[in-house]
Amino acid sequence: MTSPEEDRTAELSATVRELERQLAAAHAIAAGLSSITDVRSLVQQALDMSLEIANAEAGSILLYDPDADKLRFEYVVGAKADELMGTEIEADKGIAGLVFQAGEIHISEDVAAEQAHLREIGERIGYTTENMVAVPLKSSAGKPFGVIEVLNKREGHFDENDVNLIGIMAAQIGMAIENARLQEEARLAEVVKFIGNISHDVKNMITPVRTGAETLQMIADEDYAELDEILAHLEQSPQTADAIRQAMGELRKTYPELIDMILEGTEVVQQRMAEISAAVKGIVAEPHFEPTDIVAVGERVLDLLRSHAESKQVAVGLQVEGEITEATVDAKQIYNAIYNLIYNAIDACGPGDSVSLRLATVPADAPNQSAQIVIECADTGSGIPDEVREKLFTEDVVSTKPMGTGLGTRIVANVVKVHHGTIEVESEVGVGTTIRLRIPVQPPENP
Repeated sequence: MTSPEEDRTAELSATVRELERQLAAAHAIAAGLSSITDVRSLVQQALDMSLEIANAEAGSILLYDPDADKLRFEYVVGAKADELMGTEIEADKGIAGLVFQAGEIHISEDVAAEQAHLREIGERIGYTTENMVAVPLKSSAGKPFGVIEVLNKREGHFDENDVNLIGIMAAQIGMAIENARLQEEARLAEVVKFIGNISHDVKNMITPVRTGAETLQMIADEDYAELDEILAHLEQSPQTADAIRQAMGELRKTYPELIDMILEGTEVVQQRMAEISAAVKGIVAEPHFEPTDIVAVGERVLDLLRSHAESKQVAVGLQVEGEITEATVDAKQIYNAIYNLIYNAIDACGPGDSVSLRLATVPADAPNQSAQIVIECADTGSGIPDEVREKLFTEDVVSTKPMGTGLGTRIVANVVKVHHGTIEVESEVGVGTTIRLRIPVQPPENP
């Protein structure tokens, strides 16, 4: 039998060990997160650390989306992580919503008995939560912006020490996420300023190009009108008049088209710069769906890029299979997607290669589905390695061009996503690449 002094000593020793564990946890999180500025990477590593220290089976971090007024599962660890990732819940529903609204820690030893528990989520993914600690993530001003949930302790229930540890971790995570966001906002402000300067410079550089093209067209129109008048008076020398008309005929036929290409190209550049500037500021235009002639859009793109292809000795062509149904799409976005596909395909080709744009309409598979427009870009270029192809239309896209960013493929992916379409990629190194977009003729009523 131990004495009261021995019991007191043992209790103090246990308290010291627990304090040491808490300090070690705080140190581990601070050391691990201090060097991370990317918010998503930070969230992922933070939750991994939390579960390891708390000896828990699963967990999640939900961040608040003020625009949608919802909490979103940004990162999940556990057997059903892939199925739960990205799921959104109302900001005042479930245990997470309860904690977010109250801004206080919630401990549950029997989650199934909790009235606030959203059972349908667990039923949908086939996962049972037995016990849980949910802690609000707060800004330096004390305002909650998310919730960390630690689920199913491997041995027993979460005790006071576990709660204290998770609370320490949540405070560190909240501070680190806020710091990362502040750094990202500061960087974004610099980018916005830089893009604004570039946009202004581009406008200044394009203006003389447009003015020069318009002036050239005016002078050429006047000169040709004067030439026609002179030739009309060469009645005694019809052969001379015909020779002059023939010599000037090719230029007369092509210069209006060339000037239109210059004017359209400069207008497209200005539009894209305005869109980029707005997007960097967080202003993304809503898609404007309207009946669109996809063939006409494809012809415009090829006309604009034909000279680029000719400079690389690459043949470009358009194949229209059957009658193409008029599609209700955002014409500007579809133009951008086709432009990026063709431009990238031309750059992947060498002298003697070819790029083909194929357009077709595919009937609906079921009565409640829409027919689809198939936009296919096929080239006989260098092809894409498997490791690059797998990431081609994802956030992890890797550019194979010197100084490339992969922005073109992101633009295509975003256009397809907005139109609720799909992307297919077929490629073989040394043989060529085919990228196929399938866009619904009619957008879904409830996307």
